[in-house]
Amino acid sequence: GWCPLSTTGAQNTQLLVEPPWTPAVLWDRVTLTCQGSGTPNDTTWYKDESRWHKGLDRLGVSYAGSYKCHRPDTGLSPPVRVSNDQLVLQVPARALLEGDTVTLRCRG
Repeated sequence: GWCPLSTTGAQNTQLLVEPPWTPAVLWDRVTLTCQGSGTPNDTTWYKDESRWHKGLDRLGVSYAGSYKCHRPDTGLSPPVRVSNDQLVLQVPARALLEGDTVTLRCRG
């Protein structure tokens, strides 16, 4: 199941990561896509809790940090962290359940 992150209402805005692995790392040339209701041109982006950019729903990432997006009709997304680590153990960026078979990637 899915649970909202706040008690003020359902949260439907999602931040998708491409390539779809977590943790996301800069040297993978990460692209974030904000999905939610409303006009894509009304997407507001936040980096490290500060308003960073307003515009389209797709954004290439050039700096390490914590990213969120906001869509007028569905609110704020959960954060996605993009790091600049030199060695990472990655898992697929999707919901995982106990008992799932998971492919891990050790990359550096």
